[in-house]
Amino acid sequence: MKQWFRNIGPGTLVTAAFIGPGTVTVCTLAGVQFGFTLVWALVLSIIACIVLQEMSARLGIITQQGLSEVLKTQFTNPLVKWTLIILILSAVFIGNAAYEAGNISGGVLGLATVFGSPIIKIGNVVINYMSLLIGVIAFVVLYIGNYKILERSLIGLVLFMSIAFIITAIATKPDLEMLFKGFIPDISSGKIFTIIGLIGTTVVPYNLFLHASIVSEKWKKPEELPIARKDTTIAIVLGGIVSMSIIIAGAAIQNTEVNNAADLAKSLEPVFGAGAKYVLSLGLFAAGITSAITAPLAAAYVVKGCLGWKDGLKSKRFRAIWIFILVLGVVFSSLGIKSIEIIRFAQIANGLLLPVIAGFLLWIMNKKNVLGNYVNNWKQNLVGIIIVLITIFLGLRTIWKVIEGW
Repeated sequence: MKQWFRNIGPGTLVTAAFIGPGTVTVCTLAGVQFGFTLVWALVLSIIACIVLQEMSARLGIITQQGLSEVLKTQFTNPLVKWTLIILILSAVFIGNAAYEAGNISGGVLGLATVFGSPIIKIGNVVINYMSLLIGVIAFVVLYIGNYKILERSLIGLVLFMSIAFIITAIATKPDLEMLFKGFIPDISSGKIFTIIGLIGTTVVPYNLFLHASIVSEKWKKPEELPIARKDTTIAIVLGGIVSMSIIIAGAAIQNTEVNNAADLAKSLEPVFGAGAKYVLSLGLFAAGITSAITAPLAAAYVVKGCLGWKDGLKSKRFRAIWIFILVLGVVFSSLGIKSIEIIRFAQIANGLLLPVIAGFLLWIMNKKNVLGNYVNNWKQNLVGIIIVLITIFLGLRTIWKVIEGW
């Protein structure tokens, strides 16, 4: 048991990153609007996440570099190289700042359900003190700059969050026959945005950058690859069970209007009593704070890789990046700029960005000059290509639906 605990870690950071308020929101809406009929899309997302994150982990262990660092070395033309770097940095800064605001806002929603309004007035200044509280907790964990402390903090929060949502799902007493029917694929046009959202909130593009970077902090030798694979699979399957629990809980409150993720806790009170509201709210808080820690960390790792920094977690430049993202998130969250629709839009945008990043990863994983004997085999390539094609197809369906709407 002691050896098993010693070997878990980076996969948990991936789970901590994708089980955030965005996941709670999209999975809740999927359950409320469509019952169990989109469970199959979540299963597809989990399989895709395991396959792509395994590639990312393998890349990190074999090369001892992050995805952005490896990508940069494959382009000799300075114009192409710097265009790629600027695109990656722009996507990370804009995307992660928006995500950070959503993560912190989600954590606030969880606390507010238990403790009431987080707004206090000092003269003419309105302050959301819970946003500041979550920002301070994330800052302390990140500033310590010790990978083991970071890892253990997130493992504890993810386990707590998992228990909270699983208890909630069990308490709703779902119809198991209807649940199993949800494993049959259904891509009718009315569900396409939610399907893309479920994929986008599970297979998070910045996680592919984060995972490749953090595995090299824990594992240094190719012989440790099986441990990394086990860690990745267990952590992501656990995340999938949590996401499915949220869909199940959401399905129990059909015909109820859900305006934000906290409404899930409030609306479920008639189902299993007021007491479980606290468990679910604290689970939402844990979801917010785990993602509030990982989003700035991912941004810092991507910038480090793109600009070729050799600095560690405690360097001033590395800290400056995650502090900037964290402060932006706290500011935007305090101003109340993050609504449920913006969170949902972010997940859809994530789903559209995924085939591009996944395509780059698949290309790199077949480069012998990068990975030697650890390149993808034909089975891994086949699954990877199917995932990319499915995400492209769903992305095109989404774009076509938007055009039709005009």
